[in-house]
Amino acid sequence: MEFQTLITVAVLVIAIGLFVWDKLRVDIVALLVLIALFGTGVITESEALAGFANRTVISIGALFIVGGAVFQTGLADAIANRILKIAGTSYTRLLLVLMIAVATMSAFISSTGVVALLLPSVISLAAKTRLAPSRLLLPLSISALIGGSSTLIGTPPNLLAAERLSLAGYQTFNFFSFTPISLAILFASVLFVVTLGKRLLPERQAVQKVQPVTTPAELFKLYHLPESLYRLRVDAQSPLVGKTLAESNLREQFDLSVLSAIHAHGRRTGAFGTNHRAEYLRPDVPIQADDILIVQGKAESVSQAAAYWRLAIMANEPVVEQDVITNEVGIAEVMLRPRSAALDKTLTDLNFGRTHRLTVLDIRRPGYDGTLDLKQTPLRFGDMLLVQGQWKDIFALKQQHRRDYIVMGEPEAAEFGAFQRADRAPIVLIVLAVMVLAIMINPDLLTLASLTAAVVVVLTGCITMDEAYESIDWKTLFLIAGMLPLSTALVKVGLVDSIATSLRTGLSGLGIYAVIAGLFVITALFTQVLSNTVTTVLIAPIAIAAARDLNVAPQAFVMAVAIAASMAFATPIASPVNTLVMSPGNYKFSDYARIGVPLLLISMVITLILLPLLFPL
Repeated sequence: MEFQTLITVAVLVIAIGLFVWDKLRVDIVALLVLIALFGTGVITESEALAGFANRTVISIGALFIVGGAVFQTGLADAIANRILKIAGTSYTRLLLVLMIAVATMSAFISSTGVVALLLPSVISLAAKTRLAPSRLLLPLSISALIGGSSTLIGTPPNLLAAERLSLAGYQTFNFFSFTPISLAILFASVLFVVTLGKRLLPERQAVQKVQPVTTPAELFKLYHLPESLYRLRVDAQSPLVGKTLAESNLREQFDLSVLSAIHAHGRRTGAFGTNHRAEYLRPDVPIQADDILIVQGKAESVSQAAAYWRLAIMANEPVVEQDVITNEVGIAEVMLRPRSAALDKTLTDLNFGRTHRLTVLDIRRPGYDGTLDLKQTPLRFGDMLLVQGQWKDIFALKQQHRRDYIVMGEPEAAEFGAFQRADRAPIVLIVLAVMVLAIMINPDLLTLASLTAAVVVVLTGCITMDEAYESIDWKTLFLIAGMLPLSTALVKVGLVDSIATSLRTGLSGLGIYAVIAGLFVITALFTQVLSNTVTTVLIAPIAIAAARDLNVAPQAFVMAVAIAASMAFATPIASPVNTLVMSPGNYKFSDYARIGVPLLLISMVITLILLPLLFPL
């Protein structure tokens, strides 16, 4: 064996060992692979750096940005909430709706993102229906993985498989080439899970007791807000008429917070009568006669302000939920992080109201049942602030001050328009549809279409440039860019041809489909312990070489590899999707194998049956 071949084999074995060992980040391992191959002269500089200019790497990066816009505008949340409403409480119906819907979403946006998005809601749903989370979360991850395999852009292995075919000079896959097989696998998997599979799912509560996510409506009652909120009608003779909220000095003089207002002359009248919806009162908007102000404060302060400004206290009309929770304004719990800059400071020190344009209605401290002074209490880790204001300001805490605060109950808040750019959701939907249509018409437009879509969602304000960079999974991009040179090296030193020849020699006596089955099994085994991206990079060239040795078209061989790479069901380390659900589902390693191995066998049988029909050899 030549020196370069020995080096390549050594790098391959060490890389696989490091991936399985899992003590180094996978992107670091990939870069070490690149450096080792380039440093020893196995590949040239241009071959070493080719991964960073690879069209698939660029396309995946652009798709991350488009997916980020889908999440930032609340489009994904709207879809998720609709799914959960349709699902109902029947366990079988829950599984059916959840698996089909998650697979559909994962076909177009990151499967990891979909699971992360739905995880809190599914846990909450499990608590409300008195189901153990372990009964729902594994089906959630399984359907996300299958859904990702159903389109060209659903998962990186599909893009890499298509690119390997194109580089080898063969006709590549189109947008929906993967769909028939994936749909069949999804149908069979859903059928398996709702019949036999649900008996294999453990009945195990999470390590920590699951509590339903508190909705804004529940917070309204939990904090007894009606007891500290008042309606004040502005008299026509009030000196407050014509003044702005900033000029009223209600906060400074009377320690009152104006949460919202029902405008006397700004009400919309429609087919169902006058709309008395409460609205956010901007500091620069003049107060009008007969406006109703929703204020929070002590009864004594309310009486003093009413007397001073000639305001009528509407004692017979208590404040209701709709007065402080609308599509524009709402309430949410905000918790301080362990290293928050707000620790040991009071709300006055932080100038919280002016800085964040939010009103703190209450502070709750674990283990303390008394009432805490909103102005003088130094904040501690674990303190829960009940804040009120515009949804966009509430969620600015999450997006711009994530190191200091955790916004609780996000899925429920999203129902009330909590996302800053919810009005941009239709734009994202149109951009996504046009991008998919362009790729369907001509797969060669993948890079151009995805880059254009990424730029458009930024230019139209669906996502900021900073958020676009944050939405990119840089680890995945560096992993692919670093491992592609290893694939090049394997081809260059002749290892791919040698492995393909060995595979053909060992299995060709059993028929071409035995070779394809062998590729599927090898890929499926690798993908349980390695990244599906790495697995595809390593095995796709072998599949093409094996088909070439057998003098048949390679599409069926490569398709088998792509599908098998996504069937990462059998271990918790096979995919980030599996890892995400492990702790909240309190799963053991064996739980994944118990349901994952049968699903792997089902997917292999379906793939081998459909491949000759879709890609005749």
